[in-house]
Parts: sequence; C-alpha cells; structure tokens
Amino acid sequence: MREPRDAFHLAIPAKDLDEAYDFYVKGLGCKLARRYDDRITLDFFGDQVVCHLSQNYDPNPSMYPRHFGVTFRDADDWRRLVALARTRELEFFVEPFHRFEGKVEEHESFMLKDPSGNLLEFKYYADPRMMY
Repeated sequence: MREPRDAFHLAIPAKDLDEAYDFYVKGLGCKLARRYDDRITLDFFGDQVVCHLSQNYDPNPSMYPRHFGVTFRDADDWRRLVALARTRELEFFVEPFHRFEGKVEEHESFMLKDPSGNLLEFKYYADPRMMY
C-alpha cells in the first residue's frame, strides 16, 4: 500500500527539454530534481513527473482519454494556481469552470496544455470524499 512518503511516478513525452523546463519549473513552480540530455525529473506537487525527450508527442491533444494533474484539498490552493497560471501566461486548454453544481461531485476545474501537448487538469471538490 502506498504511504504518504511515497511518490507517484509519471513519464511523459517532451519535444524540447528547455520548453518543458520553462513550463513546469518557471511556469508552474515545480522543483527540478535532475536533468540529463534526454530527460528532466520534476517534483510535481509532491509526485514525480519525468519529461522524456521524444518526437512522439501530440501537438493537438484531446481532453480524453489522456491527461493528468492534481486534485487539491484546499480551494485556496486551487485558486492560487489559477492566478499563477494567468500571471505567468500559461496556455489554458480549458478555462476554469464549475462542474456538477448542486451534486455531491461538484467541483472546480481547469486544464493547461504544456509545450508538447500534454494536458494537465487541476481540480478542487467541495466535498473531499469525491477526490477519488
């Protein structure tokens, strides 16, 4: 079973590591853990994302089925990330929106698109039981 000290690991394609660095580190504020000629490893909100240099990326992605991100426990954290993304002029794939109003799964969401076409979704659920 995963412990809180463990990190989830995700590897994604990156067409250019400098662009990936600019987006994830300078844009989102992720911490660079390591950099090699063919990849960068990031602390992505407490988990590990590795951007591997690849020509197999999708410049015109669709929201489904492939995206990843963070579901925040605190609405203020979600709002701060929206503000940061706007301030740093990151590319919104889907602007912030409110979904399932009045239902138990009611939540706030937005999606960003990184320079290689990877989609990132960030959410906040009013009822924390709906996080999973």
